[in-house]
Amino acid sequence: MRVGVLTGGGDCPGLNAVIRGIVRKGVQEYGYDFVGFRDGWRGPLEGDTVRLDIPAVRGILPRGGTILGSSRTNPLKAENGIRRIKDNLAKLDVQALIAIGGEDTLGVAARLSDEYGVPCVGVPKTIDNDLSATDYTFGFDTAVNIATEAIDRLHTTAESHMRVLVVEVMGRHAGWIALHSGLAGGANVILIPEQRFDVGQVCAWVTSRFRASYAPIVVVAEGAMPKDGDMVLKDGSLDSFGHVRLSGVGEWLAKEIEGRTGKEARTTVLGHVQRGGTPSAFDRWLATRFGLHAIDCVHDGDFGRMVALRATDIVRVPISDATAKLKTVDPKLYEEVGVFFG
Repeated sequence: MRVGVLTGGGDCPGLNAVIRGIVRKGVQEYGYDFVGFRDGWRGPLEGDTVRLDIPAVRGILPRGGTILGSSRTNPLKAENGIRRIKDNLAKLDVQALIAIGGEDTLGVAARLSDEYGVPCVGVPKTIDNDLSATDYTFGFDTAVNIATEAIDRLHTTAESHMRVLVVEVMGRHAGWIALHSGLAGGANVILIPEQRFDVGQVCAWVTSRFRASYAPIVVVAEGAMPKDGDMVLKDGSLDSFGHVRLSGVGEWLAKEIEGRTGKEARTTVLGHVQRGGTPSAFDRWLATRFGLHAIDCVHDGDFGRMVALRATDIVRVPISDATAKLKTVDPKLYEEVGVFFG
């Protein structure tokens, strides 16, 4: 049996660990052949492949990014996209496809499997941790650790100059990175997309912090919005899945704070730093287990399914369940950390 593997959407630490787990078990226990598709869905769309065997995955466990490359290509919008994918899979004698990705990548996999009969298995990947069918996605833990370390470092420079430091982290629709890193890093204000914020209240918390002779740290997710405004966009362009480019809310908020409080405010945008570098031990562990269970799904002929973490167990769920709705921060959980604001 020949199995195709692709990584789509934004890259994150742990992708290579999944690929390694899939290939090692698939070759050693099942005797499968593998082909890697380059740059997400562009690979099967154009028939662009790379060699994927045990030598190809040797030494990649601690590497960030993906040896297969990634993109936000949407084959459902390409001319004859479904037919081209099916034809290329047939030409390459690929009998199953493992798609590693987030909401968009897995959304395509779900449709290919459910509507067009392409045998697909999904692996959940997103640093935003916003897929509802799994407790955690790999990449999230690493992103939180990176953001937490940055916040730790910013505390000392903020206190040295007694200025406000606003830290913008990733999180389009879900504030998991902001919430986890903000709490772990001792932030004084945490702003998430799920809860519109009052700029006046943020300034009150900042002022309160200065009265206690501390310099405040404000952590804001890129998708967070003020009560009386809209989402701050980098520009108006859309990707192939219809998403706008975010970034800028941190700079906007810093100007508002400085103008209203008279205190100097600076912004640090972590951006793609959160996606890069070596994966944490937890993400290596989780990604490897996902890979092992994904190839088991293929071996069992259990297509249209995604592997997911439930407590400490890896289970199988319909891919469509993972993409039906986003997993967002519960208001009660956000209220818990409010005791540290101000």
